[in-house]
Amino acid sequence: MTDWGRVAIRVDQAHEGLGHRSFGVTGAVFVRNPELPGIHVANYGHSVTAASPAEIDGLLAVAEREFAHCPHRCFEVDSDTPPPFERRLVSDGYEAREFLMMVLEGELEGRPKDAELRLATDDQDWTAADRLKKLDWAEARAKLGRDPLPAVGESLARLARLKTPPDRKWLAYVDGQARGMASVWDGLDGVGYVEDVFVEPAYRHRGLATALMHRCAADARARGIGALTLVADAADTPQAMYAAMGFRHVATKRRYVRYPKADC
Repeated sequence: MTDWGRVAIRVDQAHEGLGHRSFGVTGAVFVRNPELPGIHVANYGHSVTAASPAEIDGLLAVAEREFAHCPHRCFEVDSDTPPPFERRLVSDGYEAREFLMMVLEGELEGRPKDAELRLATDDQDWTAADRLKKLDWAEARAKLGRDPLPAVGESLARLARLKTPPDRKWLAYVDGQARGMASVWDGLDGVGYVEDVFVEPAYRHRGLATALMHRCAADARARGIGALTLVADAADTPQAMYAAMGFRHVATKRRYVRYPKADC
């Protein structure tokens, strides 16, 4: 993995830990939040170093105790993860999704169209952001051909609030209604982070997503942030938009998830 890849993963891990408890265990780092038991990135393991069969057995046993409140077990791996650990996840029936870590070092490409953009600051703004987050989740589930699980959408909206501050949520308005959103965080060591870029389907192709990305970048740069990172689903189309704006792929991570009760 490149140095930029490791930086992107470190910033991503720090962002996923916002609002939760992060702590080291023998062989990994765990993120835990019993108040959001169904959310993978609020209850999972990363930075795994366990490599021998005994180390892996020990780590998985600790995960069973620490995440007993969750319906899932989840680990994120990357090219620095010991291959025996990833092989164990596969053999144990974990299913993987792949994500691209992307970095922007210079300025965003292109010029944004005019758009009404506002920083979320009050309950009305956050009610609008919650609605958009739940729509984002419903669309993601539909693309996978899976049940909508609206309770998870509610939890994800709550998760976004837990991260703000330090996240800053920008909303794009059309005719007085919030129709798009994006968040930006100052990150670590001058490397910022952008996430939750979403526009309602009926309002796409009007330049709202591009305007939100440029606003997030300008927001970060005004606060002294140099590079920006983000995560893109390897199986979804937004990665092409990010690449066209100047982001480049620097690393890949895989999120492995298993539902133990499904084994019964």
